[in-house]
Amino acid sequence: MTGASVTERLADIPRVRETILRAAEAARGGEGVDTYAMAHAWLFTGPPGAGRSNTAVAFAAALVCTDPHEIGCGRCVNCRGVFSGSHTDVVRIVPEELSISVETVRGIIHQASRLPTVGAWRVIIIDEADRFSTAAADAFLKTVEEPPASTVIILSAPSTDPEDFSPTLRSRCRHVYIPAPSESEIVRILTQEEGASEDVARLAAAASLHHIGRARRLVKEKGAQVHRAQVINLAEMVFHGDEAFKAVGALIKAAENEAVASHEEADALEREKLEQALGVGAKGKGAVKALRGAASSVKKLETQQKARGTRRTRDVLDLVLVDLAGVYRDALVVQSDARVGLTHPDFEGLSAEIAQRVSREGLVACQDAIAKCREGLDQNVTPVIAFNGMLGRIRQACNVK
Repeated sequence: MTGASVTERLADIPRVRETILRAAEAARGGEGVDTYAMAHAWLFTGPPGAGRSNTAVAFAAALVCTDPHEIGCGRCVNCRGVFSGSHTDVVRIVPEELSISVETVRGIIHQASRLPTVGAWRVIIIDEADRFSTAAADAFLKTVEEPPASTVIILSAPSTDPEDFSPTLRSRCRHVYIPAPSESEIVRILTQEEGASEDVARLAAAASLHHIGRARRLVKEKGAQVHRAQVINLAEMVFHGDEAFKAVGALIKAAENEAVASHEEADALEREKLEQALGVGAKGKGAVKALRGAASSVKKLETQQKARGTRRTRDVLDLVLVDLAGVYRDALVVQSDARVGLTHPDFEGLSAEIAQRVSREGLVACQDAIAKCREGLDQNVTPVIAFNGMLGRIRQACNVK
């Protein structure tokens, strides 16, 4: 949507759009504006893939836009800079660790304390803000309560219930709920921006549960399509001895490899830059003492990278469980003859077969087994143990001997 305005980008969520534009108008000042519409700390929540980050970026563009007539015009230098990710006053922080630490918060506070360089506002967008540890949330509280006059902080958390978010931070923010995009909006995005056919776009919208990012991947990446099919077929393998357990082992290994491979080059470059900064490889007087400190710093970085890899692996495995749950949900839909769309319409035959073989109570038990597996992963249960336990429960629910 190159050059598209904030109004156009948020056309599918008019209530959110109006809230953002009123706030940006109030931020400009002038006569007759509602000054209470603007706040310096915001919390955007909504289901995964709802477009919270895109909405936050659109808000940032509206705040720094210089068009005198259309707020968030999408055409001025500031708007183009924000939407391209190059605006110096808009900082987007995407944490990759299992939790946001106090150390990370110190860096965020430093970013928030700086004055804007080219516009009237400095905007700090923090994705996955539900990962704040208790200590980190407490450390960030004062900044959220009393940010610099020219700073706006936008926290984004993948939750349908703001109660899941740190209560100390939530109480200091203005909350905006971002609903999942409609199927028609995702189809529009995929057809216009990715060149997908309408049928392919509609399938991606359903299979991704209206998750914009995942829908894009299903359209663009053959590997994502193959991976999804492998996961869905687990529901069939449940009826064939130990094949499902073997398949799960392969899926977990693939998820771990993907988590490493997708960031291997970036991790290596990060380590190389750190070693260069610490003078690793240097010779001469004082080098030995310096290298002792360097080893500690490198070890700390390796620990951080391992934690990020663990988070990425969990994210991949969570999508596996979402896809698998969709199969049993579809079987319930078919069994109940409900007039609602299927999550995996291209696997309707498999869902119908499972609906014939498994009772309604059994299908609900399958969903419960998947939910228990997700809960186990959140509690640091080893993936193999969590998944094998899930398969055992599913086999029992399906009366597999």
